[in-house]
Amino acid sequence: MSIKNALCAATALTLLSAASVHAETITIATVNNGDMIRMQGYTDDFTAKTGHTVEWVTLEENVLRQRVTTDISTKGGAFDIMTIGMYETPIWGANGWLVPLNDLSEEYDAADILPAMAGGLSHDGTLYAAPFYGESSMVMYRTDLMAKAGLEMPDAPTWEFIREAAAAMTDRDNEINGICLRGKAGWGEGGAFITAMSNSFGARWFDMDWNAQFDTEEWANTLNFYKDMMDASGPPGYATNGFNENLSLFQQGKCGMWIDATVAASFVTNPNDSTVADSVGFALAPDTGLGKRSNWLWAWALAIPAGTQKEAAAKEFIEWATSKSYIELVAAKEGWANVPPGARTSLYETPEYQAVPFAKMTLDSILSADPNNSTVEPSPYVGIQFAAIPEFAGIATEVSQEFSAAYAGQQTVEEALAKAQALTNDAMEAAGYR
Repeated sequence: MSIKNALCAATALTLLSAASVHAETITIATVNNGDMIRMQGYTDDFTAKTGHTVEWVTLEENVLRQRVTTDISTKGGAFDIMTIGMYETPIWGANGWLVPLNDLSEEYDAADILPAMAGGLSHDGTLYAAPFYGESSMVMYRTDLMAKAGLEMPDAPTWEFIREAAAAMTDRDNEINGICLRGKAGWGEGGAFITAMSNSFGARWFDMDWNAQFDTEEWANTLNFYKDMMDASGPPGYATNGFNENLSLFQQGKCGMWIDATVAASFVTNPNDSTVADSVGFALAPDTGLGKRSNWLWAWALAIPAGTQKEAAAKEFIEWATSKSYIELVAAKEGWANVPPGARTSLYETPEYQAVPFAKMTLDSILSADPNNSTVEPSPYVGIQFAAIPEFAGIATEVSQEFSAAYAGQQTVEEALAKAQALTNDAMEAAGYR
C-alpha cells in the first residue's frame, strides 16, 4: 500500500471511529399510518448519513396519543422524538415540555414550511415541532359509481348532495356502502370528524363564556344527519371505524365516498394498494350553506421532549425526515404522488407535483381551513376539529365515546348530547373556566 493510500485509509478509519463514538440510538414514537410506515422503510438512508440508528414504537392513533401524553407529562423519558400534532404542540411548548426548533440548519429552510403548518406548530413564534406532513380533509369518491348513479360531484358539494349520492351508490348485495365516515371513539378519531362536520352545521363546542353547546339545535342536527345517513348508507359497525378501517374499505372497493384526511389520497390512488385506484375523484369537504365547510387542519409532526439526552441526534433525524431531500428521496423511489404532502410551499411549486391529480384540491382544502375562525357563531377557542385548551383531549374523548354509543344504537342521539352537555360543563367548571 502506498503512503498516500495508507494515510487515506487511516483518515477514513479515524472519521469512522469518531462517528461511532458520537452515534446514538434514538427512540421514536409514531402513528401506524402509511406515510409514517413508509418513513421507517427509509431509515437506513438516515443511518448511512449520520451513523445514528433508530428504534421505532409504532402505535394506533388513540394509543399513541395516550402514551406520549403520559410520558411527557410524567417526564418518563421513554422517547427521544414524539409524533404529535397541532393540538399538543403549542400547549406542550408553552409548558416547557418540548425542545425549541429555532436553530435548524440554513439548508433545512424552515421558512419553506407552509405558514398554516408553522403557525399551528408554534408557540409565541417559536417552532416546537416540524411537520412530516400536513393535511386538511376532503371528499374522495368513486367516479365510476357516481356516473352509474347518474350524478356528478360538484367541486364544492353540500351535505344534502352527499346524502343523496350515498343513498344512490349503496349496493348492499355487492357490499358497496355509499359512504364511509369515522365513528370510532377518540378525540382525534371520530371526535375530530364530527366536530369539523358540526362547524358546517352552525354548531360550536362552547359559547363565549365557555358554556357547552351540545343542547343546541345545531348539534342535534349534526348528529341526527350523520347517524341517519350512516345507518342508511354506511358500513356495518361504522361506530368502531376510524381512519385506517375506512381506508381499507375504500381500497377494497367497498365505499362510494369517503370524507377524511387529504393525506389519504395517495393511498386510494396507488394501484399497488387500491383496487379502485383508476376511478377516484376529489372534492372539497361539504357544507350546508352557512359559510363554513367541514374540513379540518392538522399536521403529524416530529417533536423532541425536553430532557432527552440525545437532543442533537434527534434534531438530525427531524431535519432528515422533514426535509426537501426526504421528499425528493421518496419521489425518486415511489413517484411524486407518494411524497408526504401539505408541509412545504416548495412542493406545490414543483411541476411534477402539480401534475398529481389531488395536489391542487389538497392545497385548496388546507388554505381554506381557518383555525382562528372555524365556527359560524363566535367561539372563544382556536382550532377547527379541536379546541386548543389543555382540558379538551380528556373531555372530547368522553364526548366521542357517548357519540359512538349513539351510532351503535346503545343510546339515543338525545341521550348522548345530554350526557355530553353535562360532562363538558362539569369538567369546565372544575377547571375554572366557568
